[in-house]
Amino acid sequence: MSDNSYDLPLDRDDTRWATSAWLILGLVSLIAAGIFSLLLVLARTPVVQSFIPFLDFFRVSLVVHVTLSVLIWLLSFSAVLWSVSSTKKHPLWDRISVGLAVSGTVLIIIAPFIGAGNPQMSNYVPVLDHPVFFVGLELFAAGILSHLLRSLLAYRRIGPTLTGSDALQAGITVSAIITGVAILAVLASMRGLPDTMTGQVYFEFLFWGGGHVIQFSYTLLMMVAWVVLADKSGCRIELTPRLTLVFLIFLALPIITVPFLYVAHDVASPGHRLAFTELMKYGGLSCLPLGLAVFASLFNAGKADGEQRYLRSALIASVGLFAAGGVLGFMIAGLDIVIPAHYHGATVGVTIAFMGLTFYLLPRLGFGPLPPRMTFWQPYLYGGGQLLHITGLAWTGGYGVQRKTAGVAQGLDRIEEIVGMGLMGFGGLISVIGGLLFLIVAWKSLRGKT
Repeated sequence: MSDNSYDLPLDRDDTRWATSAWLILGLVSLIAAGIFSLLLVLARTPVVQSFIPFLDFFRVSLVVHVTLSVLIWLLSFSAVLWSVSSTKKHPLWDRISVGLAVSGTVLIIIAPFIGAGNPQMSNYVPVLDHPVFFVGLELFAAGILSHLLRSLLAYRRIGPTLTGSDALQAGITVSAIITGVAILAVLASMRGLPDTMTGQVYFEFLFWGGGHVIQFSYTLLMMVAWVVLADKSGCRIELTPRLTLVFLIFLALPIITVPFLYVAHDVASPGHRLAFTELMKYGGLSCLPLGLAVFASLFNAGKADGEQRYLRSALIASVGLFAAGGVLGFMIAGLDIVIPAHYHGATVGVTIAFMGLTFYLLPRLGFGPLPPRMTFWQPYLYGGGQLLHITGLAWTGGYGVQRKTAGVAQGLDRIEEIVGMGLMGFGGLISVIGGLLFLIVAWKSLRGKT
């Protein structure tokens, strides 16, 4: 492997069990999130929604879907990469961390079916105001925090000569540090909120700062995935390992402002909300240098063969959808459904990058080969469906349709609104099929263990 090769080498003895366990947990969370997302799509689709007798379940389903697909999936895959970038064996520690996270995920999934309700539609981490859901959330958080500490204590040191792999692993370590800052931000918010504040407003302010911070960790890891996918799919990245590392650190630099934002604004103030919104809106542009370098590499790519074909399709779908979500972020002008159009584009762009990296990791973890044709088309189907989904949301949001509503509460009075939400529903169903294909691909590889 040359110094300029961007790889994620796996020490099978040290990292295989923990890496595989966190990956499987993420896949299970996506299966459950997909089931809940189907309920959401049906509950919002014109004509179809009139035949659904459980629209009251919409908000409960939305809470669990977002928690599984945004929080648990993304943090579990973050834990996958932290494991890859770790050294030293800590088998008992690994099993305790995974056990805590698995227990918490199970409780979150079953909570709606054992009476948990009273959904609080707070941003980043919506919750069901019920003890079972809260215990599940706390157990999962404890598992992530435990694994985070273990990974930071055993991170891979950079050698005397900086290689492409060293740059990526250093970036992964930075993402772990950002996640730690996000956890500290939640604790700071908890301490700063008045005792009299309750309900959705409380959870909104509780997770607002940390929720914005952790997006930088996800984006950084997405960039790591893009670099690997580009390199391994035959694209030529015109960056040295040193410059790649500089760009990864540059992406994380806006986080330096977080302590000052907590000092400058009361946690429950409008200034606090605006400050973190601006941090993500403009600080997020720090991903452009490395992102543009990866995008440019697509034009320097040779013909893809074998594994390269599906790694490149995942890269193209992720770059396209993330860019669309980023553009929509600058078009938000109210509380309409342009907001979910933005974060579906950005978040699913991250998810597709993680899916592509899953394709890369599974055979290298000792699992079986992937079905090439299905694996190639899956990112395009999933990403294309999501592109239709967010286009429908953004189009209808332009007419003022509010977010977090379903059924008649959406107020779809004009043909343009009905067509837009119909496009949203059609794209959502295509995306569900694409998500199912991803799980089938992963299952085939997991069953074909070598």
